[in-house]
Amino acid sequence: MERTGPPTRLTGLVAACSAALLAAGGLAATAPSAAAADADLARNGGFEAGLDGWSCTGGSGAVVGSPTHGGTSALKATPSGGDNATCSQTVTVEPDSTYTLSAWVQGSYVYLGASGTGTTDVSAWAQSAPDWKQLTTTFRTGPSTTSVTVYTHGWYGTPAYHADDLTLIGPGGAPAEVPAAPTGLKAGTVTASSVGLSWTASPGATGYNVYRNGTKVLSATGTSATATGLTASTAYSFQVTATNSAGESARSAAVQATTTGGGGGGGGQLPAHALVGYLHAGFANGSGYTRMADVPDSWDVIDLAFGEPTSATSGDIRFSLCPVTECPNVESVAEFKAAIKAKQAAGKKVLISIGGQNGQVQLTTTAARDTFVSSVGRIIDEYGLDGLDIDFEGHSLSLNTGDTDFRNPTTPVVVNLISALKTLKATYGEKFVLTMAPETFFVQLGHQYYGSGPWGGQDPRAGAYLPVIHALRDDLTLLHVQDYNSGSIMGLDNQYHSMGGADFHIAMTDMLLTGFPVAGDRTKVFPALRPDQVAIGLPASTQAGNGHTSPAEVTKALNCLTKKTDCGSYTTHGTWPGLRGLMTWSINWDRFNNGEFAKNFDAYFGR
Repeated sequence: MERTGPPTRLTGLVAACSAALLAAGGLAATAPSAAAADADLARNGGFEAGLDGWSCTGGSGAVVGSPTHGGTSALKATPSGGDNATCSQTVTVEPDSTYTLSAWVQGSYVYLGASGTGTTDVSAWAQSAPDWKQLTTTFRTGPSTTSVTVYTHGWYGTPAYHADDLTLIGPGGAPAEVPAAPTGLKAGTVTASSVGLSWTASPGATGYNVYRNGTKVLSATGTSATATGLTASTAYSFQVTATNSAGESARSAAVQATTTGGGGGGGGQLPAHALVGYLHAGFANGSGYTRMADVPDSWDVIDLAFGEPTSATSGDIRFSLCPVTECPNVESVAEFKAAIKAKQAAGKKVLISIGGQNGQVQLTTTAARDTFVSSVGRIIDEYGLDGLDIDFEGHSLSLNTGDTDFRNPTTPVVVNLISALKTLKATYGEKFVLTMAPETFFVQLGHQYYGSGPWGGQDPRAGAYLPVIHALRDDLTLLHVQDYNSGSIMGLDNQYHSMGGADFHIAMTDMLLTGFPVAGDRTKVFPALRPDQVAIGLPASTQAGNGHTSPAEVTKALNCLTKKTDCGSYTTHGTWPGLRGLMTWSINWDRFNNGEFAKNFDAYFGR
């Protein structure tokens, strides 16, 4: 979250550029010759049939007649400031088999790679290739891998690159067969309106269908899903089928689940559709100071910005009201506390938000963890607050080299934060409201890149929020990712999406509600969150942050996610009428903008 007017830095975009360094590597040694029985599995690798078989991000790819390496055509792909011009295709392969990927390239910072291998994804690159240069790399598929994605890409903002004569040599994939029915179906988190489901993967499956009481209700790409829109205190029966290009399996054994009478993670205390906003309580900002008593009634959750540490690694969090010299209209502490009580009496939740753009918090030691718990507790107690919002940005969270599994983190700053939040939740009980506001770089970018990567060299912050969210998913009231100040992010459709329109919010939210493989590894799938745990984060006005979305586009995003209308070119993996709502930076900026953001939310949900 920004403490100034128009941002002076694009946090997410700069980070996204750091992250693509990402598939680092180098020109691999030429691989051994393929066996006689092997074949070239790449489709239209010479681009003689135009872009048939290929998909290029953002319309960045075209076929040209010169220069070419062989034949009469070659690929020309042009990166932009937010798109590295990835051109890719998915190829059917055989499990436990070795493949050699090669291509001839021309240009600067040209990459060739394969993802979804089921083992170690690979890449090779040429820093400078003024003439045609061959890139070659090899990989072995995993025991259940039946397809991989091969790709080329350039570098953000660099000139166009060329590629030609791409080949993937190895055993051909067997014709697809209808997969077996999934096993191990079980119910997980249950709320008044949703049931979390998980199951064991079926070999050869590319997707799954979930049936409720015999009727198909949603589809998923991973081995988990959340059935939503349910009635409280009601018994349901669920089954799952596996699908691929050959068809749909038989249904799994049924599992029974009965919804509860209240929400989990503190979410049951919120309205069905909630509006969350940050209040600049400790500083003026270009939008001016807003007194707590003057916060409009539209706001259901009010996050006090910000509690900040005495030093990055101290864990000692402090909060104070804006000084009179900066905010002449600031209320007294007594008036502030009384206004908080009045808001709470009206059903609102008031939280302390920790971090922000300037508040770097790194809990590197258990001592810092314990200080964090005690100092945050003092703030909550002093002001009578309902809970805590974690808004760690910048370098607060990063993953140590070798920490590659979000389900079992080992990095101290991550492990200590998880421990601290669990302690606070246990201390204050079920009514404690816990929310998080990470940037896309720390969450959805984890679909492509996680930490420093298998070889090192990636930005260690990529996806670093995922282990925290995952460890606290049963305690988490709301996750509202900042869909702004962001670079382009790849969605579940393997296309890059850019901020500012409905498409970005639809794709980013669909990832959270569907789940996604982390770093492309389908053995490490980040499970879907419940819809009542998710809100969409947006800037309230053009002055509040890069990526402002007009009310009309916000409405389109809500229509797509809750009604499956106005979806544009993106196809969601479900429909979630229980989506909790919207978050914005900030209440102050919305008031500065005549309340446009809150008015649109209230009108949409008929409040």
